[in-house]
Amino acid sequence: MLFPDYRGRRLRANKNFRRMIRETKLSCDDLILPLFAIEGNSVKKPIESMPGHFQLSCDHIVTAAKEAKDAGIPAIILFGIPDKKDPLATRAYASDSIVQKAVMEVKEKVPDICVITDVCLCGYTDHGHCGVVENGIVDNDASLDLLAKTALSHVKAGADMVAPSDMMDGRIGEIRQTLDEEGFSHTPIMSYAVKYSSAFYGPFRQAAESAPQFGDRKTYQMDPANSLEAIREATMDIEEGADIIMVKPALSYLDIIYRLKLEIDLPIAAYNVSGEYSIIKAGEMMGWVNAKELVMETLLSIKRAGADLILTYSAIDVARELNN
Repeated sequence: MLFPDYRGRRLRANKNFRRMIRETKLSCDDLILPLFAIEGNSVKKPIESMPGHFQLSCDHIVTAAKEAKDAGIPAIILFGIPDKKDPLATRAYASDSIVQKAVMEVKEKVPDICVITDVCLCGYTDHGHCGVVENGIVDNDASLDLLAKTALSHVKAGADMVAPSDMMDGRIGEIRQTLDEEGFSHTPIMSYAVKYSSAFYGPFRQAAESAPQFGDRKTYQMDPANSLEAIREATMDIEEGADIIMVKPALSYLDIIYRLKLEIDLPIAAYNVSGEYSIIKAGEMMGWVNAKELVMETLLSIKRAGADLILTYSAIDVARELNN
């Protein structure tokens, strides 16, 4: 088609035309709100690097869950900051630990919202790595049982879905088998299948108090240069029993989201991570950007790339904007 036979501006001429032919639409149904749970009562501790977000005690987690539900957001995902840490992350799977208590509180008081739990050990180990450390090396196979025990404890507390984020090989199969054997075959798994070793995680590590105490996580999180590896990782997790595949981070990996959308037939989630959020908030505080418009454009790009679900710290603001 060539001008003047085709004039693209005809269908951009007014806002109703633009609405009618819009190819990609963002909805509240797409959103998942991350929340950080901490021990105590009436605790609402600001996260310096993530303006507008807090470490929240269970009473405030319930309030945030109600706010999300009232805004039309279908799900939250919980991250825990425990009262103590040790080499084997024993508080990760203790029935009276913070995530387990937060799950029970939310499911009792806001039963209609879906509660997803992040399953990892890094926030619970004193060394800050996502698995058992032996002689300075993260031992993959020794970590699997602890991850499965953690997932099971979350589901027993009432979690609707578990989301393993550790990037240990084989953990989806181990968790799926454990849940099935314990009578939770109906509980879905959202796998952080394609989780890159990224500089965009910095603010989150402050929020979750989960930074590694030595080395880095490059031996288990993916190399940002690789895309074929993403297909292998996603395929492996699907074969082990994952129900949803996640890509993390989102913005620097839109090509990966798109490629996975073409390759697999499961729902795809994308995590609009802390660094992506904080960069926009910093620009807003400096008066350099229109944060509201930038957030909406950002999430639309993630959806356009192929994501069915978006984990985002902007979920409440976005839901309110969509509802206007």
